[in-house]
Amino acid sequence: MENYNLNYLKELEAESIFVIREVAAQFEKPALLFSGGKDSILLAHLSRKAFHPAKIPFPLIHIDTGHNFPETLTYRDDLIKELGVKLIVGSVQDSIDSGKVKEETGFDASRNMLQTVTLLDTLEEYKIDAAMGGARRDEEKARAKERFFSHRDEFGQWDPKNQRPELWNIFNGKKNPGEHFRVFPISNWTEMDVWNYIHMENLKMPVIYFTHQRLCIQRNGSILAHSEYLNLRDTEIPEMLQVRFRTIGDMTCTGAVLSEANSLEDIIKEVSVSRQTERGTRADDKRSESAMEDRKKEGYF
Repeated sequence: MENYNLNYLKELEAESIFVIREVAAQFEKPALLFSGGKDSILLAHLSRKAFHPAKIPFPLIHIDTGHNFPETLTYRDDLIKELGVKLIVGSVQDSIDSGKVKEETGFDASRNMLQTVTLLDTLEEYKIDAAMGGARRDEEKARAKERFFSHRDEFGQWDPKNQRPELWNIFNGKKNPGEHFRVFPISNWTEMDVWNYIHMENLKMPVIYFTHQRLCIQRNGSILAHSEYLNLRDTEIPEMLQVRFRTIGDMTCTGAVLSEANSLEDIIKEVSVSRQTERGTRADDKRSESAMEDRKKEGYF
């Protein structure tokens, strides 16, 4: 951290706060998509800074797959109390029960892809016209194509060829009835930037970002947390491993990494020498070469 450019972090902070304030100014019913992961935690912190001493003027939305890490839900609820903001929860289980989506079956079944319908329904129910998320361009090639203001059509779908230019930080939030925007205020941050900023601001993080003993299975190059939601093959035997998570999502597809990092300083050192991207641990991104882009076009985060 001592060698990291603090002025650069402050520049990133200022840029993100500017985007967040633009959202509040241009849209009638914005919201912040909150997964409980480090990027959405960072976004909530930046939002608090953007409007201090007032409270954050928009709700947080969490799409609950029903297969969350318990530690994530505990952190989410504690943060909501601290911020004093409204939490909207969209339930994938409700989407399944209503017949809008069908539960996957088989050994690699996951509810991660089912989130799209629940998200779009939640945005429609609460008439959200701008949903801010913590996606960054360095995460994945489909996300590298994103603008800060990402236009979505009346069906909530993303067309990478139909995006507005963003010259000199001028953002165009004009839309037709039924359309909305996804906005990504931390687009220009990297994973290292995020962790160094978290360290600089001394933010409290979910415990699963730090090393801990956990019962896991190894599947297709990923280390998955053993849970009641996994369908195990006969050859898959759970084993106790010392791991942490670089990204947080649905338990069925969020991969862990072997690690002994038990502090923010340790995490920064580990990330600085890692040769695998953080989403390289995600089983959902390995379903096809264009898995992320396909989901985005359908209305995913």
